[in-house]
Amino acid sequence: MNKKNKIVKKVLVGISVMGLGFGAMAADPNPIKVGVMLPFSGVYGGLGDATRNGLKMALQEHAGELYGRQIEFIEMDTEAQPSRAPEIANSLLNKERADFIVGPVHSGVAMGMIKVLKDKNTIMIIPNAGIDAATGPLCAPNIFRTSFSSWQPSYPMGKIALEQGFKKVITMSWNYGFGKESLAAFEESFESGGGEIVKKILVPFPKTEFQSYLSEIGTIQPDAVFVFFAGGGAVKFVKDYDAMGLKSKIPLLGAGFLTEGTLEAQGVSAEGIQTTLHYADPLDNPENQRFRRDYQTNFGKPSDLYAVQGYDTGLMIASAVKALKGDISDQGALIKALETTEVISPRGAFTFSKAHNPIQNIYLRRVENGENQVIKLAASALEDPARGCKM
Repeated sequence: MNKKNKIVKKVLVGISVMGLGFGAMAADPNPIKVGVMLPFSGVYGGLGDATRNGLKMALQEHAGELYGRQIEFIEMDTEAQPSRAPEIANSLLNKERADFIVGPVHSGVAMGMIKVLKDKNTIMIIPNAGIDAATGPLCAPNIFRTSFSSWQPSYPMGKIALEQGFKKVITMSWNYGFGKESLAAFEESFESGGGEIVKKILVPFPKTEFQSYLSEIGTIQPDAVFVFFAGGGAVKFVKDYDAMGLKSKIPLLGAGFLTEGTLEAQGVSAEGIQTTLHYADPLDNPENQRFRRDYQTNFGKPSDLYAVQGYDTGLMIASAVKALKGDISDQGALIKALETTEVISPRGAFTFSKAHNPIQNIYLRRVENGENQVIKLAASALEDPARGCKM
């Protein structure tokens, strides 16, 4: 065994069998194998854990509808490293013969997975990574996404900016794929409505020294600024934007990841920021209220966006297994069952496009008293254009 294979073995979280759905005679005595490729360590470890928790919670809730089938989870830690993706995906496909492979968080890992799994005898379900190509040029019948394309959260904000009277906007992001795709989506809707991008600023990734860029923004004095940043970079940017005195002068807009999971660290600096996203914790619907209550009870901590996306992945799998009465041996029938699923999600019900991306609501949110409060529906049943998809 070479050194690379040893590393893969060391990050195998474990193989566990959960006895689910003994209410009926199993259509197949073998378990349904769900390979899980998520980061369980490193900077994205919390995101992977929340996604896994949501996935298992949904399948446990629907255990009685699985026609006696057991679910076997094979969990592998990607560490959010794209270089690991092909080997782990190959192992789950060819050694473990997983029926479903769920993952990842990181778009670079998604690209590595797709290269291995596209058009193969397994179903790949992406619970987070938003890179447009996954349901665009690299789309395939066996690839689904339960989260978002990078285009979806950002596109509606262009129209919102125009409605609020902003005519000249600076856009800013890290200089990498997801960030550039997010800016392009905003620019598409903003410019089509007559807005002007007076400057686009691309910051080398993962640089978080923003002062020189913020000074330039202060000099230009646009009507507003639209950005994509996430995680620690989002925390630093928002605090620096406030510290430089821009917050009170130039409204800050962003894709929802700017204030998703970062509000506690951003503190008062985040107050008033407007973002667009397919979910917000305070969404007032019965499914979200029940989900948040049950997640807290089961795991002893609040749910988040990533838990919701994992949960919806589990709902999707359960729905297809139920529709096929536990027999998922015919991949064509399984794909059709997945394509026609309506997911009754905490984010609001959604269906799937021909490219297998969610057709979903996008919400305008504003930070008020440390929470992303929903202001209004920014876009109803928004479908990604899936440019380049040939399915």
